[in-house]
Amino acid sequence: MIRNVLISAFLLAVFGLTGAALVATVHQGTQARIQANREADTLERLHAILPKGAYDNAIVQDTVHLSHPLLGGGERTVYRARRDGQPVAAVFSVMAHGGYAGDIRLLVGVMADGRIAGVRVVEHHETPGLGDGIEAAKSDWILGFDGRALGDPPREDWAVRRDGGIFDQFTGATITPRAVVEAVRDTLIYFGDHRDQVFAQNRQNPGEAP
Repeated sequence: MIRNVLISAFLLAVFGLTGAALVATVHQGTQARIQANREADTLERLHAILPKGAYDNAIVQDTVHLSHPLLGGGERTVYRARRDGQPVAAVFSVMAHGGYAGDIRLLVGVMADGRIAGVRVVEHHETPGLGDGIEAAKSDWILGFDGRALGDPPREDWAVRRDGGIFDQFTGATITPRAVVEAVRDTLIYFGDHRDQVFAQNRQNPGEAP
């Protein structure tokens, strides 16, 4: 009787350990796939701003976390592009506050010389048919930042036309483009003041998509 009890306990322990090992293995595999999918999605977003051939480093790993009001506050990820070890561009994940329906998450790419490589909307809650014109898939409005810099136009002209600037607003929707223009301008201001620090800081892996 005692022998049978011991055998049963032993078998239960073996099954338990085997089950735990299987769960751990599946979890590790799942996490690896999730991370791989996340990096692939991040790369796709980054390549919409900066062509793959423009740099030769692992841009998803060459990152740094920054926190500053000009970037929308909170902790923001910056992806650094380099070629032969030299800075090519920095792609900032920033938050534009003041959108009509709330905050707008952006990727703002800035070339090493301070010009805009590209801007893309990552997440927003703007009204379809009005504020969602900030999406590249809905209109070419967001492409109007390409190649711009502080001084081109002058800093005081970085605003929508209704506010005396050069950037168009949408018919019936001024608040949303105003928030985006201000966020892009502020990112350029931050980059101009902290360029060397952005590229010099130690690499950090944020472990998250923009």
